[in-house]
Amino acid sequence: MSQDGWRKSSRSEGTANSNCVEARPAGPGFQVRDSKLGDDSPIFDLKTVDFTALLQQADR
Repeated sequence: MSQDGWRKSSRSEGTANSNCVEARPAGPGFQVRDSKLGDDSPIFDLKTVDFTALLQQADR
């Protein structure tokens, strides 16, 4: 985990194109951003239920 709490999928590590969405817990939910943009990425706040739905869709 990085110093500021951002995490990305272990599936994206070690590949030629390892950019993906990063996430971190934030208050009652989560925040997500684009890893290739890093600190310049917009940050989206999601409720836990919405973050869970995002993960379920990504797993399909």
